[in-house]
Amino acid sequence: MRSFLSLFKRIEAALFIPLFFVLIAGLLTMSSFVGQDAYFWKQGLFIIIGLGVFCAASMFEYRFLKQTQVVVSIYAFLLFVLSLLFVLGRVTKGAQSWFSVGGLSFQPSDLMKLALIIVLAKYFSRRHVEIANIRHIIVSGVYALIPFILVVLQPDFGSAMVLFAIWLGMVLVSGISKKHLLIVFGVGLLSFLLAWNLVFKPYQKARIINFIDPLQDIRGTGYNAYQSTIAVGSGGLLGKGIGYGTQSRLNFLPEYKTDFIFAAYAEEWGFIGAILLLLFYFLILFKLASYALIADSTFEALFTYGVLIWFLTHIAINIGMNIGIMPVTGIPLPLMSYGGSHLVAECLALGMVVGMHAYARAGHKYHMKNEFLGLE
Repeated sequence: MRSFLSLFKRIEAALFIPLFFVLIAGLLTMSSFVGQDAYFWKQGLFIIIGLGVFCAASMFEYRFLKQTQVVVSIYAFLLFVLSLLFVLGRVTKGAQSWFSVGGLSFQPSDLMKLALIIVLAKYFSRRHVEIANIRHIIVSGVYALIPFILVVLQPDFGSAMVLFAIWLGMVLVSGISKKHLLIVFGVGLLSFLLAWNLVFKPYQKARIINFIDPLQDIRGTGYNAYQSTIAVGSGGLLGKGIGYGTQSRLNFLPEYKTDFIFAAYAEEWGFIGAILLLLFYFLILFKLASYALIADSTFEALFTYGVLIWFLTHIAINIGMNIGIMPVTGIPLPLMSYGGSHLVAECLALGMVVGMHAYARAGHKYHMKNEFLGLE
């Protein structure tokens, strides 16, 4: 009983309430389309597992992640798992990104994002005062480049974009000179040009071209984005009501339970519901930022910022592609899109942040008490 009480004390309502709302909003929106279909029940199971992982992760102390051997082991293991995809992975929609065991699938790139955050937090926490030295930017870039290449070769351009955004965001948080920032963008532009000519598949090029002019081929490459914007706009102020989203129920809107669940949600919940959803996402991001500002150490602050950047990138790109201002990349909406891999990884990351904050707070109270008693 005491363990449950201590758990509730450490999980602040300001984080848990918006987290729970987003999870349930995704489930309710999904149920509108599939009814008794297995997707709804599987997602319900994923949510239960995700919340269990979140609660369990919040009960641990994470000082062991500051050990180089532990961090390198986690990073190397997930690189090995990513490499195994090319031998044992299942091809879905042209991408070899999944392991399939029985009726369940697992996408290791979701955990790789978390591993990259841990590696970069560890690296920059020891060298952030020297971040002006471009050597550290190059070394950290190599840490991000290896999984980036493995993910691009699957090919999974969306997850590769997120890995790059995590690296760039954590470099910016650590502190980087404007001159080095220009060099980074220059290298990024050159890498994009090389990828365009040597790596990108025709369908990926089509998505980017369609991003520039989404209405040029609404019956072909622009169909998904076009139907998504129709769904969002048709929701009006208050929405059509749960179960009455015609774009999704009549299958005009593709991938309504994964990539385009925001459009499906907006059609049924309307503008007011969309604003409410964005508000809850903002509360999660705001709470992460507040945890980072009062973190007990540089490592914990950088880790929390990394998780914030991860979530913000997913939210911005997914909602952007749902309303037609970003290319369609297959990036799920955090805590809402169908799928167990990303949901469990996201809940694990949030639970780790809560655990770091709780133990830091407990340690601070301990030191304050000893100082008051004259023991320190």
